[in-house]
Amino acid sequence: MSKLLIEGATVVTLNRDNAVYSPGDIILEDERLVYVGPSQRRLAWQPDRVISGQGKIALPGFINTHTHAAMTLFRSYADDLALKPWLEEKIWPLETKLTPEAVYWGTMLACLEMLEAGVTAFADMYFYSEETVRAVAESGLRADVAPGLIGVAPQAEQALVQAVDFVKRIQASAGGRIRARLGPHAPYTCPPSYLKEVVSAARELGCGIHIHLAETKREVEELKAQTGHSPVELLHEILGEVGPVPVLAAHCVHLSNEDVRLLAEDGVGVAHNPGSNLKLASGLAPLADLITAGVKVGLGTDGAASNNNLDVLEEMRLATLLAKLATGDPTAVPAATALRLATLSGAEALGLGEEIGSLEAGKQADVILLNEEQAHLFPRHDVISRIVYAARSADVDTVIVAGEVLLENGRPVKLDREKILAEAQRQAEKLLG
Repeated sequence: MSKLLIEGATVVTLNRDNAVYSPGDIILEDERLVYVGPSQRRLAWQPDRVISGQGKIALPGFINTHTHAAMTLFRSYADDLALKPWLEEKIWPLETKLTPEAVYWGTMLACLEMLEAGVTAFADMYFYSEETVRAVAESGLRADVAPGLIGVAPQAEQALVQAVDFVKRIQASAGGRIRARLGPHAPYTCPPSYLKEVVSAARELGCGIHIHLAETKREVEELKAQTGHSPVELLHEILGEVGPVPVLAAHCVHLSNEDVRLLAEDGVGVAHNPGSNLKLASGLAPLADLITAGVKVGLGTDGAASNNNLDVLEEMRLATLLAKLATGDPTAVPAATALRLATLSGAEALGLGEEIGSLEAGKQADVILLNEEQAHLFPRHDVISRIVYAARSADVDTVIVAGEVLLENGRPVKLDREKILAEAQRQAEKLLG
C-alpha cells in the first residue's frame, strides 16, 4: 500500500460544507483519499512520498461532461459556420475518412490537452470507441465512453448491435476508470423508433445514454412539426414507455419551462457547453433555471472542432458570465456554483458523485494542484473567486488520478508529449489530403 501526503496547500474540498483548509493536508492511500483537513504537525505514519503544497491550491480534478475527443484533429479546420452546414458540409464528410489509428491519436492529443488543463475525467461520444478506450487507458484519465449512433444511417441497426457488444466488453475496464454507455447522436438523426430501441438496449445493459438534446432552435422547431413534441418531451415519453435509464444530455439550450421540469423529473444530467454554444451561435442555455430546478448540470467543452479547446476552466468562467448576462442578474451562478459545475455537479451528472468530484475521505484520489504564485492570482482574497474568475489552465501544476501522479511541474509523467503532437499532426494531414 502506497501512501502520499500533499502538505500545506490551500485545500478547496467542494464537500457539502464547501470547506476550505489553509493550510491543509491531503493523505492518499493507493487510489483513495483517507484524510482531507487542516495541516497536521505530526503524523503517526511515514508517507512514501510528500508533495509540497506551499503556494498551491488543491482541488478536485475538473470533469468534462461532453466532448468528442478525437475531433482535436479537426481543430481550426472549419470555423465560423452555423451548426447545420458545419456538420453536413464539413465535419461529416471528413469523418467518413476516419480510421482507427486517427481516432487513437486524436484521442491521445485530447487526453494530453485535458491533462495539462487539470481535467481528470471526461464523457466522450464518437466513433471507433475501442481506440478511445485504448488511449484513455494509456493516459491514466477517467472516461465515460459512448459509441456514436446515427439512426438514419444505412447501417444503424448493425451499429447498435456493435455498440451493445462494446458496452458489455468495456464496462469496468481499466480498473474501473472507464465506463461505457450508448450514444444516440440526437433526435434529429435518431428517429423515435430507433431512439426507443437504444433506450431499451441501455435498460437491458444497465447502462445510460449520452445524447445531444435541444441544441438549436431549428432542431426544436422541426421536431415539434414532425412529432408534436420538443426533444425533451420526446425523450420523456420514451423513458416513460420503456423505463428509466441514466441520461446525459448535451447542450439543452432551447428549453421551455416544462422541458426544464421534465429534465429534473427524469433525473437527466445536463452537460452545459457555453463555449461551443457561443461559437456555433446555438443560443444561451437557461443555466440558472436548470440549477434552480435541481437538475444536475456539469460543464462540457464539446469537441475541439467547435470550441476550439478542451479547457474546463474557460467553460467555468463562460458559464457564470453568460448566466449573469442572460438573466440580467450579476448574482446569478456565483463563483462557488460555477466551480461546483466543473467538479461535483459534473460528477453527479455522470452518476459518479459518490466517487469523484470533491475532496473527501473515502473518495477516489483525483486531485489537482494549481500554482498560485502567479501575478494574476494576487492579492490572495477569496480563493474560489480567484479560481473561477482569474485562474488559467497554464496554472495547473500537478494532476493525480486514482492516486497516480500523471502531471508534475506542468509536464506529463506517462505520456510522450512530443510523439503525441507529431502523430496527431500526421493524422490530421492524412485526413485532409
